[in-house]
Amino acid sequence: MRTFDLLSPADAMLKLNVALDAAPRAITIETTSTFDAHNRVLAHNVISPTPLPEFRRSTVDGYAMQAASTPGPLRLKGEVLMGEISALALRVGEAIAVPTGGHVPEGADAVVMIEQTKLLLDNQLQIANKVNPSDNIIQAGEDVKAGDAVMHAGARLREQEIAGLLALGITQVQVYRQPRIAVIASGDELVPATSDVKLGQIRNTNGPMICALVKRCGGVPVDFGILPDRREAFDAAAQRAMRECDAAVFMAGSSVGEKDFVPDVVNGMGAPGILVHGIAFRPGKPTLFAVCNGKPVFGLPGNPISALVTALLFVEPTLWRLQGAHMPQPSSVRATLAQDVKSPKDLEHWLPVKLAIGDLQSGVANSPLPIATPISTKSNLIFGLVRADGMVCVPIGVDKLAAGSEVTVRLFA
Repeated sequence: MRTFDLLSPADAMLKLNVALDAAPRAITIETTSTFDAHNRVLAHNVISPTPLPEFRRSTVDGYAMQAASTPGPLRLKGEVLMGEISALALRVGEAIAVPTGGHVPEGADAVVMIEQTKLLLDNQLQIANKVNPSDNIIQAGEDVKAGDAVMHAGARLREQEIAGLLALGITQVQVYRQPRIAVIASGDELVPATSDVKLGQIRNTNGPMICALVKRCGGVPVDFGILPDRREAFDAAAQRAMRECDAAVFMAGSSVGEKDFVPDVVNGMGAPGILVHGIAFRPGKPTLFAVCNGKPVFGLPGNPISALVTALLFVEPTLWRLQGAHMPQPSSVRATLAQDVKSPKDLEHWLPVKLAIGDLQSGVANSPLPIATPISTKSNLIFGLVRADGMVCVPIGVDKLAAGSEVTVRLFA
């Protein structure tokens, strides 16, 4: 009978990353439209071809003038139309009307807000206060200078990166190909989520759940459906995953039971094979990591909470790594723990919590931080996570967190 040789989560991930470093890079590069590049990973450095902005702009609706002319009345010489470069030039004692975002004409070194002026007769403009040079002006190249390195290979293209690229006129980018991830659920008790269930059957939720995570992390999920608890089905799925995909995630079958075929099957998928089988971690002690012919393979627990938490902590950073990117830093908040939490001292324990603002009857009153209330749930009850806002980690070596303790809550994406 197999037993677990438990590694800490950090040591387990280190073994996986070392093996991936030694493997040849399998993800190729492709060119795509910047408009379609959201959440993709940049495969090249971006050098700005132009300054941004390309001309001096006003940040307000107002009047351009020479700061030395203020305070005092100025002669209104004309106006700048939006989207045009003005041919007008200013001298001391003159002003030109400019809109927000409009070109600041030659000779002007400041813009005064329209609310701070008064239009007099005979095109005279009264400015009561002194204006300083550069007031309300964005200089050419103030955001980006021509030749600046504005993005680097490995950057994930968020909404703001898309806008930045397009602002520079870059409409095509080279990105890493999205990795194809085999998502393999198993169990004779499972039926498709669209099915009517009989007593003793369970809808397959793990497969769609992990597919959703893969999509969020920039990958392309390949849903293998539900495997029956037969060795030949696992062997066939493993062979297909190695042919068609860049990584594989098995759900269930990685423990030590009679029908837990995943460990033996994974060791037949390629070298070096299993790196870690058993992590000092709750929920998810029987988790398995492998690298098979350069492709990462995971064996996750079958219970939905265990499957999702292990996927968030171990599969997600690997998916970004396959694309040449560091995993985006998860959002987190500091909070006050509402009640005592007991934890197995030899395991790293992640527990779901619900966040609330204000006083609670838990005895944690007047906390300046949100209150984190642990959700007591079993690993096969998915609504324990549906009700949660995030997770708190109790590290190895700690068997209790006291009510009132300040903790870090990793928020769910």
